[in-house]
Amino acid sequence: MGDRIRLMTHNVWNCDGNAPAWEAKGEDCSAAARVGALVQVYQDTQPDIIGCQEVSALMADLLKEHCHEAGLEYALIWGRYTPILYRADKFELLDTSFTTYPETIEGYEGTFNDVRSKAFNVGVFRDKRSGQRFVFATTHLWWKSSDKSKANGAGSDYQAYSDEAREYQVSLLTKKVKEFCTKYDCPAVMVGDFNTDYRSKAIQYILDNGFRHAHDIATEYAEESTGYHYCYPAGYETFYSDKPFECAIDHILVSGEREGAVKRFERYSPEYYLPISDHSPAYIDWEL
Repeated sequence: MGDRIRLMTHNVWNCDGNAPAWEAKGEDCSAAARVGALVQVYQDTQPDIIGCQEVSALMADLLKEHCHEAGLEYALIWGRYTPILYRADKFELLDTSFTTYPETIEGYEGTFNDVRSKAFNVGVFRDKRSGQRFVFATTHLWWKSSDKSKANGAGSDYQAYSDEAREYQVSLLTKKVKEFCTKYDCPAVMVGDFNTDYRSKAIQYILDNGFRHAHDIATEYAEESTGYHYCYPAGYETFYSDKPFECAIDHILVSGEREGAVKRFERYSPEYYLPISDHSPAYIDWEL
């Protein structure tokens, strides 16, 4: 029996300033207004490592400052919108790699990286107590749909070859993670906003390359919700969407772990979080 650690994926919504629609209602969706609730999430759930998405430079500074004030001493591995927060008192950082996904992909018309926010960030860690090494990666993939039927009414969510673009992006991520696994002879965890569901080409590519979804192998509890709701510049919903797990776009996948290592796969969706981000954080309890 090894140490149990908690690993989280968290898309915090890239919104630094207040939106007019919020201001008109006397509300504030700026990074400064939302950071307190984000830190409250970390106080409530106590993650050891957090793979983030949509974290601007401003939000990264605010998170570090407010976490410190709350007694949460996370170190930060910078990556353009995809930083990693980790407890330096528990883990030694052995290696890192950051890659912004290319904007264009040979053979596919269009661009697939708006504001260059889609990337992966990888850290190799050693647990200071057990000595166990592991790879932890966070990613944010391209967001549009290749299926016109799934796009919104105006069609702005549709773009041809989006599924293929995500599959290409995860192929780059998977290759880098496997390189680190071989180099350090250790298991891996990949987390992130994959912007696509369980049955998609991107997730199936990862599963076909030796990874397993934490939901499928958790021994104590497996969350069945999507953890996703409307929270945008136009406003936010006061309830969480109720869809089956297969529709979720935030995923945690593992490889090389010993049997039974993933204990819990959960999403955290308190009421106070509804005006904070459209993505509920997801996490696993993993026994090293």
